[in-house]
Amino acid sequence: MKQYLRQLPPVHELQKDRRFEDFLNSFQLTADQGTKFIQQELSKLRESLLNGESAVSPSEENFRGLIFSNAEKKAGEWNEDRLMRVINGTGTVLHTNLGRSRLSSRAVDHVAKAARDYSNLEYRIAEGKRGSRHDILEDLIQQATGAEAAMVVNNNAAAVFLILSALAKNKEVIVSRGQLVEIGGSFRVSSIMEESGAHLREVGTTNKTHLFDYENAVNEETAMIMKVHTSNFVMSGFTAAVETEELAELKKRHEGLVFYEDLGSGALYDFKKHGIGSEPHVRDVIAAGVDIVSFSGDKLLGGPQAGIIAGNKELINKLKKHQLARVLRVDKMTFAALEETLKAYVTGGDAVIEIPTVRDIMRSSDDIGQQAESFISALESRTGDYRLELLEGVSQIGGGTMPEVQISTHLTAIRHETLPAQELAARLRESRPPVITRIQDDKVCIDFRTVREEEMEEVMQALVDINAMI
Repeated sequence: MKQYLRQLPPVHELQKDRRFEDFLNSFQLTADQGTKFIQQELSKLRESLLNGESAVSPSEENFRGLIFSNAEKKAGEWNEDRLMRVINGTGTVLHTNLGRSRLSSRAVDHVAKAARDYSNLEYRIAEGKRGSRHDILEDLIQQATGAEAAMVVNNNAAAVFLILSALAKNKEVIVSRGQLVEIGGSFRVSSIMEESGAHLREVGTTNKTHLFDYENAVNEETAMIMKVHTSNFVMSGFTAAVETEELAELKKRHEGLVFYEDLGSGALYDFKKHGIGSEPHVRDVIAAGVDIVSFSGDKLLGGPQAGIIAGNKELINKLKKHQLARVLRVDKMTFAALEETLKAYVTGGDAVIEIPTVRDIMRSSDDIGQQAESFISALESRTGDYRLELLEGVSQIGGGTMPEVQISTHLTAIRHETLPAQELAARLRESRPPVITRIQDDKVCIDFRTVREEEMEEVMQALVDINAMI
């Protein structure tokens, strides 16, 4: 073993090797960067020798070759984007692991301009004075929701925290036990309420809460009634919940009581009219008499990650002046993406369907089937080593939104002559861009609901390349 260790080339000798200069040039590295990669691989090789796990026949030249080969591999991985584009072949429109909603072309273009140039983020051009970033989108949110006032924070969890901290600290907030949910990332309503300084007052039972439960709980310490979107689960069977309109009437009978509804997903498009889910429309909720609502920007809205707060002007002004408003504020690129998304809703008609989230949810099974058939035909003309079939299936909305909804779709089922489904799916993930699929009945399945026409060629090329390497 000592003999083998003595054959390891020192770093300064590796730096003199012609392959070192080629390595730097190939990956556009500085000498210091290249040396660090070499040092790391040299240390790994030394450790493997000490553990009796040498990957090559021991010799100085073999060791040199292995070090440079592994350093090139690591440098290639380092050069790749950490946040990379993937092709979502799962059919889940708001795939949390894959970044949720895709932005419209208009939103993407506006983000690029905001990132590249200076902007009037906090500047009133007409007056030549400092302005407030809260003013940028307030009128668009007002028009889209019917609210008196509005503001934006960095996500809906932040919105919940700000509202509770600013309007109910050291006071009681009444919440139905059936709405004390935990959503992704172990975010619990009860925990965020505790952190905000508000005191939780639970009413009703897990499956049933009545209006009298709220009425009996209101006292001089009560600051707020809070209705919470149950997000990623649905209760069915022997259940009862109090409607928004009833709680709004109760609120009117108690001066100073705030009625806040956390809408979670935040639909500005009425999917119910098309028989898709039962998600409340934000405008309808505000019209029903709720004082303040909050919802996400990157779920059903189809915009960037953000928390949108809308409602009573006096309450919104309190939130804007709270110290947390600065902590939770969003940047210019978020405002840019959200501006174009909101403009589409205000414009209405075809402009809304240009939002990818809305468009993908609304796509018909027949339309997806035609895209899948086109894909199958094109792939069969390029390789005969895959068995392809068109299956009926279902898509999900995802993102903790409308968990009970399954949308009819068509799936392209793929089997390879020699590769099992798990291996084929893994190799598709290793392609560039990675193709994310689902496995059903030992077949790799692609749901083209979430695959753009221009991405189809990339998926086909990935499958052709995989087959060529076998």
